[in-house]
Amino acid sequence: MREAVVTDAGGRIRWVELPGEEPSRVYVHGLGATSPAYFTEVAVHPLLAGRRSLLVDLLGHGISDRPADFDYSLETHADALARALTAADVTGAEMVAHSMGGSVGIVLASRHPRLVRKLVMIDSNLDPLTPTHGVVGSNGIAAYSEEEFLAGGREEFAQLAGAQWWSTMRLAGPEALYRSAAGLARGTHPTMRELLLDLKIPRTYLHPGADGPLPGTDALTEAGVSVVPIPDCGHNVMLDNPEAFVRATAAALAD
Repeated sequence: MREAVVTDAGGRIRWVELPGEEPSRVYVHGLGATSPAYFTEVAVHPLLAGRRSLLVDLLGHGISDRPADFDYSLETHADALARALTAADVTGAEMVAHSMGGSVGIVLASRHPRLVRKLVMIDSNLDPLTPTHGVVGSNGIAAYSEEEFLAGGREEFAQLAGAQWWSTMRLAGPEALYRSAAGLARGTHPTMRELLLDLKIPRTYLHPGADGPLPGTDALTEAGVSVVPIPDCGHNVMLDNPEAFVRATAAALAD
């Protein structure tokens, strides 16, 4: 396990690092998740193994610190991750990022372009979401006020989330989980989609084929984003169909 101080108050991001060749490959989890649990199997697959790989837990999640005075917006998540990668001597990384992690990755590549040379997003949020009670996602959490979520909404949402997601969600700081979800639902200005369209690096978007065509595919493709449907999977593509995920990711990262 490695770590780096990423806030002025001393908050630390931690990651599991697999040795290998440069350029580094950085794996970033989604909301309420942790990268070692979601990415270890695919990171050591023969088609992806051999690179220096950092399985990073965003601030507030997994094995990283959970400061209650951090705002956990997409921008501050990206800046904290940038500080961690800089401390780890990472530049020009290949980033593989799931869900909220992909949204953070877009903001990171926009704000800190020297850190990311290729970006693979996995069913990531590109647009703001409408907070809606009873929905299993960031917009379901964002439907609470922070006070409501901390006073019992977290436990209510745990019942909706199910055992698998809750197994990692319970590791996230309560404030971190709420503010990360609210920030993801709120999005960025310009939106994550607009930022993605403006990036000049190789970009690939993987999504469950069963969900049908990705909204806005034509504009993404025209801007150079490769949109790839993955069969036989849900939102957790790398867990549901690791072989197809690895093949698509290896193709996206091939020089």
